[in-house]
Amino acid sequence: MQKYSQVTAMLAITKASLRAILRSPSAVVFSFVFPFIFIIVFGFIGDSGGTPVYKLVIAKDCDTSNALYDSIRASNRIRIVTFADEKELRTNLVKGRVAGILKISKTGQVVPAYSYQLSSTNASDDKWPQLLSVLNSISNRVSNSMYPNRPSYAVPDRQPVNIETVREYKTIDFILPGQLGFSLLSSGVFGVAFMFFNLRNTLVLKRFFATPISRTHIVLGEALSRVIFQMITAIVIILAGRYLFGFTLVNGFWTLLDMLILSFIGLLVFMGFGFIVSGLAKNEGTIPPFANLITMPQFLIGGTFFSIEAFPKWLQPISKAMPLTHLNTAMRNVAFEGQNLWDVRMEIGILLLWGIAVYIAAVKVFKWE
Repeated sequence: MQKYSQVTAMLAITKASLRAILRSPSAVVFSFVFPFIFIIVFGFIGDSGGTPVYKLVIAKDCDTSNALYDSIRASNRIRIVTFADEKELRTNLVKGRVAGILKISKTGQVVPAYSYQLSSTNASDDKWPQLLSVLNSISNRVSNSMYPNRPSYAVPDRQPVNIETVREYKTIDFILPGQLGFSLLSSGVFGVAFMFFNLRNTLVLKRFFATPISRTHIVLGEALSRVIFQMITAIVIILAGRYLFGFTLVNGFWTLLDMLILSFIGLLVFMGFGFIVSGLAKNEGTIPPFANLITMPQFLIGGTFFSIEAFPKWLQPISKAMPLTHLNTAMRNVAFEGQNLWDVRMEIGILLLWGIAVYIAAVKVFKWE
């Protein structure tokens, strides 16, 4: 008599479940179509926007005891920012998050008394014409208030200086990892919650119990189908972004592989949330409210569309506590900056801690019948 194979039974469940996912319009829409639409929209929009506020770093040897500096600080078009160290400053310069480094110096003359110089990477080339116009306007206002005959109080030292030539940081480089993270989150929470609730409700799980397959292999079979589907989705999203909109994959195939590993880790964590929702839901109508309580806050403030630095300071710690934030951060660091998995170990560690906590809770609330 041939011995019953748990693995064979698990793979049969995986195959059947994968077919069901591919035939489910909601699974395809939330996992692929919806994120892909956002990627296409933001890919064509590019970096256009409204009236910009330019971020400037003040050079260490900048003269700050003058009217020009005070006026720049008071301007609503310029925001002075600081960073903890040179590495963080360079990262922001490379990505064009900071328009440049401003240096104000004494000329040694009576008029003009000061000169100012802007330096940055070529990532901010698109900002410099408008920013220089803003700085010149501020300088002219200061001159008008200081001297009745309009001699210049401060003049540009020379044209902006590129201190480094770097890769262009495009909108798609920020948006695509966020949308991929959203796809994983939606599939992990909504997909797993509806899947196991329906398996219980339609008595499919009860039929499984009549066979020799173990409960562990039932879960593994269903989970494996979700993982296969999402890994295919991740590959399509990344490659479409790469070849349609120039999404940056610094190290090519190896960067793609690292992103898929991060996707796998993130999906496992998010599936744990799905098990919790499935266990808490009393009927099918209660699944969306429970699932949205988990997904919507992360979707809105987890760094999906905007950097968490754009949020109020009181909101940033909440954003940084969310697992989707750390997955998005790790994805972006790997894709654009060329970091490896060891470099983003802090993000991975926090995701794993979330996973441990989530699955402990899932074991307590999950129901088989």
